[in-house]
Amino acid sequence: MNRLYNSLEPRVMDDDMLKLAVGEQGPQEEAGLLARQEGILFKDVLSLQLDFQNILRIDNLWQFENLRKLQLDNNVIERIEGLEKLTHLVWLDLSFNNIEAIEGLDTLVNLEDLSLFNNRISKIDSLDALVKLQVLSLGNNHIGNMMNIIYLRQFKNLRALSLSGNPIAEAEDYNMFILAYLPDLVYLDSRHIDDHMKGLAELKHQFSIDELKHRENLIQARLEDEQARREELEEHKSLSAIRDESELSNLEKKIVECSKDISELFNTLMTLEMQLVEQLEETINMFERNIIDLVGLFIENVQSLMAQCRDLENHHHEKLLEIAISALEKMVKGELEEDLPDEVRALFVDKDTVVNAVGSSHDIHLLKIDNREDELVTRVNSWCTHLVDKIHKDEIMRNRRRVKEINQYIDHMQNELDNLECSDIID
Repeated sequence: MNRLYNSLEPRVMDDDMLKLAVGEQGPQEEAGLLARQEGILFKDVLSLQLDFQNILRIDNLWQFENLRKLQLDNNVIERIEGLEKLTHLVWLDLSFNNIEAIEGLDTLVNLEDLSLFNNRISKIDSLDALVKLQVLSLGNNHIGNMMNIIYLRQFKNLRALSLSGNPIAEAEDYNMFILAYLPDLVYLDSRHIDDHMKGLAELKHQFSIDELKHRENLIQARLEDEQARREELEEHKSLSAIRDESELSNLEKKIVECSKDISELFNTLMTLEMQLVEQLEETINMFERNIIDLVGLFIENVQSLMAQCRDLENHHHEKLLEIAISALEKMVKGELEEDLPDEVRALFVDKDTVVNAVGSSHDIHLLKIDNREDELVTRVNSWCTHLVDKIHKDEIMRNRRRVKEINQYIDHMQNELDNLECSDIID
Protein backbone atom coordinates (compact mmCIF):
# COMPACT_ATOMS: atom_id res chain seq x y z
CA MET A 1 0.00 0.00 0.00
CA ASN A 2 2.83 2.43 0.82
CA ARG A 3 5.78 3.45 -1.24
CA LEU A 4 9.04 1.84 -0.09
CA TYR A 5 12.54 3.19 -0.27
CA ASN A 6 14.16 2.06 -3.48
CA SER A 7 17.79 1.61 -4.37
CA LEU A 8 18.29 5.37 -4.80
CA GLU A 9 19.41 7.46 -1.86
CA PRO A 10 16.48 9.46 -0.35
CA ARG A 11 16.80 13.13 -1.25
CA VAL A 12 16.01 16.51 0.26
CA MET A 13 14.87 19.30 -2.03
CA ASP A 14 17.70 21.74 -2.68
CA ASP A 15 18.25 24.62 -5.10
CA ASP A 16 19.85 22.40 -7.73
CA MET A 17 16.85 20.06 -7.85
CA LEU A 18 14.42 22.98 -7.97
CA LYS A 19 16.32 24.80 -10.72
CA LEU A 20 16.51 21.64 -12.81
CA ALA A 21 12.78 20.96 -12.38
CA VAL A 22 11.84 24.54 -13.23
CA GLY A 23 14.11 24.52 -16.25
CA GLU A 24 12.72 21.25 -17.59
CA GLN A 25 9.13 22.30 -17.07
CA GLY A 26 9.54 25.87 -18.29
CA PRO A 27 9.32 27.22 -21.85
CA GLN A 28 11.44 25.46 -24.49
CA GLU A 29 13.21 26.48 -27.71
CA GLU A 30 14.09 30.20 -28.01
CA ALA A 31 11.83 31.32 -25.18
CA GLY A 32 13.28 28.67 -22.90
CA LEU A 33 16.86 29.52 -23.89
CA LEU A 34 16.26 33.20 -23.23
CA ALA A 35 14.67 32.43 -19.88
CA ARG A 36 17.62 30.28 -18.83
CA GLN A 37 20.08 32.95 -19.89
CA GLU A 38 18.29 35.67 -17.95
CA GLY A 39 17.50 33.36 -15.06
CA ILE A 40 14.11 32.12 -13.92
CA LEU A 41 12.75 33.67 -10.78
CA PHE A 42 11.12 31.10 -8.50
CA LYS A 43 8.48 33.62 -7.47
CA ASP A 44 7.17 33.67 -11.06
CA VAL A 45 6.63 29.89 -11.21
CA LEU A 46 2.96 28.88 -11.06
CA SER A 47 3.29 25.10 -11.42
CA LEU A 48 5.96 22.73 -10.13
CA GLN A 49 6.25 18.99 -10.77
CA LEU A 50 8.52 16.96 -8.46
CA ASP A 51 7.14 13.43 -8.69
CA PHE A 52 9.32 10.27 -8.72
CA GLN A 53 12.31 12.13 -7.26
CA ASN A 54 12.79 9.94 -4.16
CA ILE A 55 12.27 13.03 -2.00
CA LEU A 56 12.32 12.34 1.73
CA ARG A 57 11.70 15.85 3.04
CA ILE A 58 9.91 18.92 1.68
CA ASP A 59 12.14 21.99 1.90
CA ASN A 60 13.34 25.19 0.16
CA LEU A 61 9.94 26.07 -1.34
CA TRP A 62 9.65 29.43 0.42
CA GLN A 63 10.71 31.29 -2.75
CA PHE A 64 7.73 29.94 -4.76
CA GLU A 65 5.38 32.47 -3.20
CA ASN A 66 2.99 32.55 -6.19
CA LEU A 67 2.87 28.80 -6.83
CA ARG A 68 -0.61 27.50 -7.74
CA LYS A 69 0.03 23.82 -8.43
CA LEU A 70 2.49 21.48 -6.68
CA GLN A 71 3.00 17.84 -7.57
CA LEU A 72 4.94 15.74 -5.04
CA ASP A 73 3.45 12.30 -5.60
CA ASN A 74 5.42 9.03 -5.73
CA ASN A 75 8.21 10.01 -3.36
CA VAL A 76 9.13 8.83 0.14
CA ILE A 77 7.93 11.90 2.05
CA GLU A 78 7.14 11.17 5.70
CA ARG A 79 5.84 14.55 6.91
CA ILE A 80 3.90 17.45 5.44
CA GLU A 81 6.09 20.46 6.10
CA GLY A 82 7.79 23.40 4.42
CA LEU A 83 4.62 24.68 2.71
CA GLU A 84 3.98 27.70 4.94
CA LYS A 85 4.81 30.32 2.28
CA LEU A 86 2.70 28.76 -0.48
CA THR A 87 -0.42 30.71 0.43
CA HIS A 88 -1.65 30.88 -3.18
CA LEU A 89 -1.53 27.11 -3.70
CA VAL A 90 -4.73 25.73 -5.24
CA TRP A 91 -3.75 22.15 -6.15
CA LEU A 92 -1.54 19.82 -4.08
CA ASP A 93 -0.70 16.19 -4.80
CA LEU A 94 1.06 14.21 -2.05
CA SER A 95 -0.21 10.78 -3.05
CA PHE A 96 1.93 7.62 -2.89
CA ASN A 97 4.19 8.69 -0.03
CA ASN A 98 4.75 7.55 3.57
CA ILE A 99 2.81 10.29 5.36
CA GLU A 100 1.24 9.22 8.67
CA ALA A 101 -0.50 12.42 9.81
CA ILE A 102 -2.17 15.42 8.21
CA GLU A 103 -0.31 18.56 9.30
CA GLY A 104 1.47 21.65 8.01
CA LEU A 105 -1.45 22.96 5.93
CA ASP A 106 -2.60 25.82 8.17
CA THR A 107 -1.58 28.60 5.74
CA LEU A 108 -2.98 27.04 2.55
CA VAL A 109 -6.25 28.95 2.74
CA ASN A 110 -6.75 28.89 -1.05
CA LEU A 111 -6.27 25.15 -1.52
CA GLU A 112 -9.14 23.55 -3.47
CA ASP A 113 -7.77 20.13 -4.48
CA LEU A 114 -5.79 17.93 -2.07
CA SER A 115 -4.64 14.38 -2.78
CA LEU A 116 -3.17 12.22 -0.01
CA PHE A 117 -4.01 8.93 -1.72
CA ASN A 118 -1.99 5.85 -0.72
CA ASN A 119 -0.25 6.97 2.48
CA ARG A 120 -0.42 5.80 6.13
CA ILE A 121 -2.95 8.28 7.48
CA SER A 122 -5.35 7.01 10.16
CA LYS A 123 -7.22 10.19 11.10
CA ILE A 124 -8.72 13.09 9.17
CA ASP A 125 -7.89 16.31 10.98
CA SER A 126 -5.84 19.55 10.81
CA LEU A 127 -7.69 20.69 7.67
CA ASP A 128 -9.63 23.50 9.34
CA ALA A 129 -7.83 26.26 7.41
CA LEU A 130 -8.78 24.79 4.03
CA VAL A 131 -12.08 26.67 3.78
CA LYS A 132 -12.14 26.45 -0.04
CA LEU A 133 -11.50 22.71 -0.24
CA GLN A 134 -13.53 21.07 -3.02
CA VAL A 135 -11.74 17.79 -3.79
CA LEU A 136 -10.21 15.51 -1.14
CA SER A 137 -8.58 12.17 -1.98
CA LEU A 138 -7.70 9.95 0.98
CA GLY A 139 -8.11 6.51 -0.54
CA ASN A 140 -5.80 3.62 0.42
CA ASN A 141 -4.95 4.83 3.92
CA HIS A 142 -5.68 3.49 7.44
CA ILE A 143 -8.83 5.48 8.27
CA GLY A 144 -11.30 3.39 10.26
CA ASN A 145 -13.39 5.70 12.45
CA MET A 146 -16.74 7.09 11.27
CA MET A 147 -16.09 10.22 13.35
CA ASN A 148 -13.79 11.36 10.54
CA ILE A 149 -16.84 11.79 8.31
CA ILE A 150 -18.51 14.10 10.80
CA TYR A 151 -15.33 16.20 10.91
CA LEU A 152 -15.69 16.84 7.16
CA ARG A 153 -19.13 18.46 7.59
CA GLN A 154 -17.44 21.84 8.18
CA PHE A 155 -16.18 21.99 4.57
CA LYS A 156 -19.20 23.45 2.82
CA ASN A 157 -17.50 23.53 -0.62
CA LEU A 158 -16.43 19.86 -0.58
CA ARG A 159 -17.88 18.15 -3.67
CA ALA A 160 -15.64 15.13 -4.30
CA LEU A 161 -14.36 12.68 -1.68
CA SER A 162 -12.38 9.46 -2.04
CA LEU A 163 -12.02 7.02 0.87
CA SER A 164 -11.95 3.67 -0.93
CA GLY A 165 -9.29 1.26 0.28
CA ASN A 166 -9.65 2.34 3.92
CA PRO A 167 -11.08 0.13 6.72
CA ILE A 168 -13.98 2.58 6.95
CA ALA A 169 -15.03 1.71 3.39
CA GLU A 170 -15.67 -1.91 4.42
CA ALA A 171 -18.53 -0.92 6.73
CA GLU A 172 -21.94 -2.12 5.58
CA ASP A 173 -23.47 1.35 5.91
CA TYR A 174 -20.46 3.19 4.42
CA ASN A 175 -22.15 4.79 1.41
CA MET A 176 -25.43 5.65 3.16
CA PHE A 177 -23.61 7.13 6.16
CA ILE A 178 -21.44 9.43 4.04
CA LEU A 179 -24.35 10.52 1.81
CA ALA A 180 -26.42 11.34 4.90
CA TYR A 181 -23.75 13.30 6.77
CA LEU A 182 -22.16 14.99 3.72
CA PRO A 183 -25.25 15.92 1.67
CA ASP A 184 -23.42 18.39 -0.60
CA LEU A 185 -21.09 15.76 -2.08
CA VAL A 186 -21.40 15.18 -5.83
CA TYR A 187 -18.81 12.42 -6.22
CA LEU A 188 -17.88 9.64 -3.79
CA ASP A 189 -14.96 7.36 -4.66
CA SER A 190 -14.98 8.73 -8.24
CA ARG A 191 -18.65 7.84 -8.76
CA HIS A 192 -21.44 10.32 -9.28
CA ILE A 193 -23.92 10.30 -6.41
CA ASP A 194 -27.52 9.52 -7.30
CA ASP A 195 -30.15 11.90 -5.86
CA HIS A 196 -32.41 8.96 -5.02
CA MET A 197 -29.68 7.38 -2.88
CA LYS A 198 -29.15 10.74 -1.15
CA GLY A 199 -32.83 10.80 -0.24
CA LEU A 200 -32.76 7.26 1.12
CA ALA A 201 -29.62 7.97 3.16
CA GLU A 202 -31.10 11.15 4.62
CA LEU A 203 -34.31 9.33 5.52
CA LYS A 204 -32.41 6.48 7.19
CA HIS A 205 -30.30 8.78 9.39
CA GLN A 206 -32.81 11.62 9.69
CA PHE A 207 -33.15 11.61 13.47
CA SER A 208 -29.40 11.56 14.14
CA ILE A 209 -28.80 14.20 11.46
CA ASP A 210 -31.43 16.49 13.00
CA GLU A 211 -29.83 16.12 16.41
CA LEU A 212 -26.37 16.81 14.96
CA LYS A 213 -27.62 19.91 13.13
CA HIS A 214 -29.19 21.13 16.35
CA ARG A 215 -25.91 20.61 18.16
CA GLU A 216 -23.96 22.36 15.40
CA ASN A 217 -26.32 25.34 15.58
CA LEU A 218 -25.85 25.53 19.35
CA ILE A 219 -22.08 25.39 18.97
CA GLN A 220 -22.17 28.08 16.29
CA ALA A 221 -24.35 30.30 18.46
CA ARG A 222 -22.04 29.72 21.41
CA LEU A 223 -19.00 30.62 19.31
CA GLU A 224 -20.71 33.78 18.16
CA ASP A 225 -21.53 34.64 21.76
CA GLU A 226 -17.94 34.04 22.78
CA GLN A 227 -16.73 36.24 19.93
CA ALA A 228 -19.11 38.99 20.95
CA ARG A 229 -17.97 38.63 24.54
CA ARG A 230 -14.33 38.85 23.51
CA GLU A 231 -15.04 41.96 21.46
CA GLU A 232 -16.83 43.50 24.40
CA LEU A 233 -13.90 42.67 26.68
CA GLU A 234 -11.52 44.21 24.17
CA GLU A 235 -13.48 47.46 24.36
CA HIS A 236 -13.10 47.54 28.14
CA LYS A 237 -9.61 46.11 28.36
CA SER A 238 -8.24 49.43 29.58
CA LEU A 239 -10.35 49.27 32.73
CA SER A 240 -8.38 47.96 35.67
CA ALA A 241 -11.47 46.18 37.02
CA ILE A 242 -11.31 43.54 34.29
CA ARG A 243 -7.95 41.89 35.00
CA ASP A 244 -4.43 41.65 33.79
CA GLU A 245 -4.26 41.10 30.02
CA SER A 246 -2.07 38.00 30.19
CA GLU A 247 -4.34 36.32 32.74
CA LEU A 248 -7.41 37.04 30.61
CA SER A 249 -5.68 35.64 27.55
CA ASN A 250 -4.78 32.44 29.37
CA LEU A 251 -8.32 32.08 30.68
CA GLU A 252 -9.75 32.54 27.22
CA LYS A 253 -7.39 29.94 25.81
CA LYS A 254 -8.37 27.42 28.47
CA ILE A 255 -12.07 28.10 27.92
CA VAL A 256 -11.69 27.67 24.17
CA GLU A 257 -9.76 24.42 24.70
CA CYS A 258 -12.45 23.13 27.07
CA SER A 259 -15.16 24.11 24.61
CA LYS A 260 -13.36 22.21 21.85
CA ASP A 261 -12.98 19.20 24.14
CA ILE A 262 -16.72 19.27 24.86
CA SER A 263 -17.51 19.47 21.15
CA GLU A 264 -15.14 16.58 20.45
CA LEU A 265 -16.73 14.58 23.26
CA PHE A 266 -20.17 15.20 21.75
CA ASN A 267 -18.97 14.04 18.32
CA THR A 268 -17.38 10.94 19.86
CA LEU A 269 -20.49 10.00 21.84
CA MET A 270 -22.74 10.59 18.83
CA THR A 271 -20.45 8.54 16.61
CA LEU A 272 -20.43 5.65 19.09
CA GLU A 273 -24.21 5.84 19.36
CA MET A 274 -24.60 5.81 15.58
CA GLN A 275 -22.29 2.83 15.31
CA LEU A 276 -24.36 1.07 17.99
CA VAL A 277 -27.54 1.89 16.06
CA GLU A 278 -26.08 0.30 12.93
CA GLN A 279 -24.95 -2.80 14.82
CA LEU A 280 -28.31 -3.19 16.55
CA GLU A 281 -30.13 -2.66 13.27
CA GLU A 282 -28.11 -5.45 11.70
CA THR A 283 -28.78 -7.71 14.72
CA ILE A 284 -32.50 -6.92 14.70
CA ASN A 285 -32.73 -7.60 10.97
CA MET A 286 -30.98 -10.94 11.49
CA PHE A 287 -33.36 -11.77 14.35
CA GLU A 288 -36.32 -10.79 12.17
CA ARG A 289 -35.17 -13.09 9.38
CA ASN A 290 -34.64 -15.96 11.84
CA ILE A 291 -37.99 -15.52 13.61
CA ILE A 292 -39.80 -15.34 10.26
CA ASP A 293 -38.09 -18.59 9.23
CA LEU A 294 -39.14 -20.21 12.52
CA VAL A 295 -42.71 -19.02 12.11
CA GLY A 296 -42.72 -20.34 8.55
CA LEU A 297 -41.50 -23.72 9.80
CA PHE A 298 -44.18 -23.72 12.51
CA ILE A 299 -46.88 -22.94 9.93
CA GLU A 300 -45.62 -25.77 7.72
CA ASN A 301 -45.87 -28.17 10.68
CA VAL A 302 -49.38 -26.93 11.49
CA GLN A 303 -50.50 -27.35 7.89
CA SER A 304 -48.98 -30.84 7.79
CA LEU A 305 -50.72 -31.77 11.04
CA MET A 306 -54.04 -30.41 9.81
CA ALA A 307 -53.67 -32.33 6.56
CA GLN A 308 -53.27 -35.50 8.62
CA CYS A 309 -56.40 -34.56 10.57
CA ARG A 310 -58.32 -34.18 7.30
CA ASP A 311 -57.11 -37.58 6.12
CA LEU A 312 -58.22 -39.15 9.40
CA GLU A 313 -61.58 -37.39 9.15
CA ASN A 314 -62.08 -38.61 5.60
CA HIS A 315 -61.22 -42.16 6.65
CA HIS A 316 -63.58 -41.82 9.64
CA HIS A 317 -66.34 -40.54 7.35
CA GLU A 318 -65.96 -43.48 4.97
CA LYS A 319 -66.07 -46.02 7.82
CA LEU A 320 -69.01 -44.28 9.51
CA LEU A 321 -70.97 -44.15 6.25
CA GLU A 322 -70.27 -47.84 5.65
CA ILE A 323 -71.43 -48.78 9.17
CA ALA A 324 -74.54 -46.59 8.92
CA ILE A 325 -75.65 -48.10 5.62
CA SER A 326 -75.03 -51.60 6.99
CA ALA A 327 -77.11 -50.78 10.08
CA LEU A 328 -79.91 -49.42 7.85
CA GLU A 329 -80.01 -52.61 5.84
CA LYS A 330 -80.17 -54.73 9.02
CA MET A 331 -82.92 -52.53 10.42
CA VAL A 332 -85.00 -52.92 7.26
CA LYS A 333 -84.58 -56.70 7.49
CA GLY A 334 -85.27 -56.67 11.24
CA GLU A 335 -81.87 -58.11 11.97
CA LEU A 336 -80.58 -55.16 14.03
CA GLU A 337 -80.14 -56.44 17.57
CA GLU A 338 -78.81 -53.22 19.18
CA ASP A 339 -81.25 -51.17 21.19
CA LEU A 340 -80.90 -47.69 19.58
CA PRO A 341 -82.21 -44.41 21.01
CA ASP A 342 -85.30 -43.02 19.33
CA GLU A 343 -83.45 -39.96 17.87
CA VAL A 344 -80.95 -42.33 16.20
CA ARG A 345 -83.68 -44.61 14.88
CA ALA A 346 -85.32 -41.54 13.35
CA LEU A 347 -82.28 -41.16 11.05
CA PHE A 348 -82.67 -44.65 9.66
CA VAL A 349 -85.70 -43.79 7.53
CA ASP A 350 -84.02 -44.32 4.20
CA LYS A 351 -80.57 -44.32 2.67
CA ASP A 352 -80.62 -40.64 1.63
CA THR A 353 -81.36 -39.50 5.17
CA VAL A 354 -78.49 -41.57 6.54
CA VAL A 355 -76.04 -40.36 3.89
CA ASN A 356 -77.06 -36.72 4.44
CA ALA A 357 -76.69 -37.00 8.22
CA VAL A 358 -73.24 -38.59 7.97
CA GLY A 359 -72.20 -36.10 5.28
CA SER A 360 -73.28 -33.11 7.42
CA SER A 361 -71.25 -34.43 10.33
CA HIS A 362 -68.26 -34.82 8.03
CA ASP A 363 -68.57 -31.25 6.72
CA ILE A 364 -68.79 -29.85 10.25
CA HIS A 365 -65.62 -31.70 11.28
CA LEU A 366 -63.71 -30.47 8.22
CA LEU A 367 -64.89 -26.89 8.89
CA LYS A 368 -63.60 -27.07 12.46
CA ILE A 369 -60.22 -28.34 11.24
CA ASP A 370 -60.01 -25.50 8.68
CA ASN A 371 -60.99 -22.89 11.26
CA ARG A 372 -58.45 -24.18 13.73
CA GLU A 373 -55.71 -24.09 11.09
CA ASP A 374 -56.63 -20.52 10.07
CA GLU A 375 -56.71 -19.46 13.71
CA LEU A 376 -53.24 -20.87 14.43
CA VAL A 377 -51.69 -19.36 11.28
CA THR A 378 -53.29 -15.95 11.88
CA ARG A 379 -52.30 -15.83 15.54
CA VAL A 380 -48.67 -16.84 14.97
CA ASN A 381 -48.28 -14.34 12.08
CA SER A 382 -49.83 -11.61 14.21
CA TRP A 383 -47.55 -12.49 17.12
CA CYS A 384 -44.49 -12.39 14.89
CA THR A 385 -45.43 -9.03 13.35
CA HIS A 386 -46.18 -7.51 16.74
CA LEU A 387 -42.91 -8.81 18.22
CA VAL A 388 -40.76 -7.45 15.37
CA ASP A 389 -42.57 -4.09 15.37
CA LYS A 390 -42.10 -3.80 19.14
CA ILE A 391 -38.37 -4.52 18.87
CA HIS A 392 -37.96 -1.86 16.17
CA LYS A 393 -39.98 0.69 18.16
CA ASP A 394 -38.06 -0.10 21.37
CA GLU A 395 -34.77 0.45 19.54
CA ILE A 396 -35.99 3.79 18.16
CA MET A 397 -37.03 4.90 21.63
CA ARG A 398 -33.72 3.69 23.10
CA ASN A 399 -31.80 5.68 20.48
CA ARG A 400 -33.83 8.82 21.13
CA ARG A 401 -33.38 8.52 24.89
CA ARG A 402 -29.65 8.00 24.43
CA VAL A 403 -29.30 11.01 22.10
CA LYS A 404 -31.30 13.10 24.56
CA GLU A 405 -29.04 11.98 27.40
CA ILE A 406 -25.95 12.93 25.37
CA ASN A 407 -27.39 16.36 24.62
CA GLN A 408 -28.36 16.95 28.22
CA TYR A 409 -24.93 15.89 29.45
CA ILE A 410 -23.12 18.10 26.92
CA ASP A 411 -25.43 21.03 27.72
CA HIS A 412 -24.72 20.55 31.41
CA MET A 413 -20.96 20.57 30.83
CA GLN A 414 -21.18 23.63 28.60
CA ASN A 415 -23.33 25.46 31.14
CA GLU A 416 -20.80 24.65 33.85
CA LEU A 417 -18.07 26.07 31.63
CA ASP A 418 -20.13 29.19 30.86
CA ASN A 419 -20.86 29.74 34.55
CA LEU A 420 -17.20 29.31 35.38
CA GLU A 421 -16.26 31.82 32.70
CA CYS A 422 -18.78 34.38 33.93
CA SER A 423 -17.72 34.01 37.58
CA ASP A 424 -14.04 34.41 36.67
CA ILE A 425 -14.76 37.56 34.71
CA ILE A 426 -16.81 39.01 37.58
CA ASP A 427 -14.06 38.15 40.05
